[in-house]
Amino acid sequence: MASGLFFDSGIRGFNGNKLRDAEIRRSRTVQGFVLMAIVSSFMSLYVFRLINLQLIQGEYHRQRAENNRIRLVPMRSERGNILDRNGKLLAANRLSRSVYLWPKEQPKEKWSITAQKLAQVLNIPAESIMKKLQQVGFDSGMPVKIKGELKAEEFVVLGEKAEELQGVEIRPEANRYYPNGNIGSHVLGYIGEATEDDLKANPDYPMGMIVGQMGVERLANNQLQGVWGSRLIEVNASGEELRELGIKPPTAGHTVQLTLDLELQKSAEKALNQRRGAVVVLDVKTGAVLAMASGPSFDPNLFTRQVKSSEWEELQRKDKPFLNRALQGYPPGSTFKVVTAVAGMESGKFSPDSLLATYSSITVGGISFHEHSGSYGVIGFEDAFAYSSNTFFYQIGLEVGPEEIAKWGQKLGIGKTTDLNLLGLEGGQYGSLPTPQEKEKLYGEPWYAGDTVSMSIGQGLVLASPLELAVMTAAIANGGYRVKPHLLASQTNTPATKPEPTGIKFSTIETIRRGLVAVVEKGTAQLLNDGSIPLTAGKTGTAEVLGQTSNALYIAYGPAKEPQIAIAVVVENAGYGGVAAAPIAHEIFKTYFKVKR
Repeated sequence: MASGLFFDSGIRGFNGNKLRDAEIRRSRTVQGFVLMAIVSSFMSLYVFRLINLQLIQGEYHRQRAENNRIRLVPMRSERGNILDRNGKLLAANRLSRSVYLWPKEQPKEKWSITAQKLAQVLNIPAESIMKKLQQVGFDSGMPVKIKGELKAEEFVVLGEKAEELQGVEIRPEANRYYPNGNIGSHVLGYIGEATEDDLKANPDYPMGMIVGQMGVERLANNQLQGVWGSRLIEVNASGEELRELGIKPPTAGHTVQLTLDLELQKSAEKALNQRRGAVVVLDVKTGAVLAMASGPSFDPNLFTRQVKSSEWEELQRKDKPFLNRALQGYPPGSTFKVVTAVAGMESGKFSPDSLLATYSSITVGGISFHEHSGSYGVIGFEDAFAYSSNTFFYQIGLEVGPEEIAKWGQKLGIGKTTDLNLLGLEGGQYGSLPTPQEKEKLYGEPWYAGDTVSMSIGQGLVLASPLELAVMTAAIANGGYRVKPHLLASQTNTPATKPEPTGIKFSTIETIRRGLVAVVEKGTAQLLNDGSIPLTAGKTGTAEVLGQTSNALYIAYGPAKEPQIAIAVVVENAGYGGVAAAPIAHEIFKTYFKVKR
């Protein structure tokens, strides 16, 4: 039995060892599988990352690597020149330096620091710099212009700080320049960077595109702007140019020639002397605008660079310097007697030889309407113009009525018969010649006889712009054709600008001409008959302004024989037309006849 027990114990010992070995082997197998699974997972992640980087995002990373090495640098096109009718420069270009930023060269946080440094040198708010960067995005590979017309001292300081200003580039380029300062500013307008709306409307515009914002710069922008080019360059890690890989040259804008005469424009603006008012000079045969001045004016050179807040505030202190008063409606005063005379004779109720008694005043509807200085006796059209008799024209107006006056006023160019769209300048208003029906509709009031009296001498509800008064004057000067004012020389003598016949009889034209010559020879504008210029014709006007000094007006054409130019002048709150407005026309005639010699 004892030996049996020994044997049994031995069997149990053998089986225990075998079990432990099997467990060890199983444990090692599991560990191997786990290790292989872990290694496989890491390998899979690595392979997936390689696939993602090389296949899925490969093109993106190749482009980023390429963009780090290669840049497409925009090249601004030169804006076309603007010339006067004789080829003299009104707007041109000159070499300057501009500051550009490359947004992707720094992260947003670092740009905030750089913007602060640039603000101190360039006198531009850091917020404005950051706003421009945000507009294009900090990942943009295109440069953003933040300042043009870099001053010499600014250029030196930026050069000294170049290592601190990563992504900042100083680039030479052509900049707009107006050699005559504020001369013709309301016609020429000014330029500026394309706004967000401009960029949306014109997807082909690069960031920093310069466009016309007013006047001819805006009117002829498509001709003037040209097409930007580009350079493909290779740079090193510091952004320094290594070599040029290709170039697409910019195309300069086209030259635009205007009908303006620079010497007449200078003369008009000098005589107006920044007073509130306007001057228009037209070619009586073609309607070409030879001069258009408005006061006060502004210097468009201000807008070729960043305008300082102090400069903008100074502009605002002036009396609406951006308003083109040549296109605004004014009571025309006695200059409107031309229209009343035409209506009287063309109605058939008066003849060129008609005579009327004048009075110190007439009473209509219980209201007295006065003459200037007592009665002139019995006179005809010639003396009525020469002495500017109110009571003479009151009687004409009452006899023919407001509808007839309005009809001939429109035929002569007051109102929508003068096409402001052809002229192309912004902010213009049409004159007003309301009839009884229109007054009722506009103001809810009936027409009174006193309204007709006021209308006959250019007061009351009548309004006409200096441009329209010049068109009216030209029609008398050229024999009865309503000209179409225009500024582009390419429009002259084309079907679009062909003068329209008004239908006024030659006898009527001749009668009014004699009257306008008499104004200069013996009437209210004798100062123009001083022998310094050939004989001209004209009509003074003094238009009442409620609660203020009257506006001064003068219309004229010259020479009296074979007329060539027509002039209209308005000076706000300046008093008598013969005193304040006629001398301006005198200076313009002096310049015109001097140049013609």
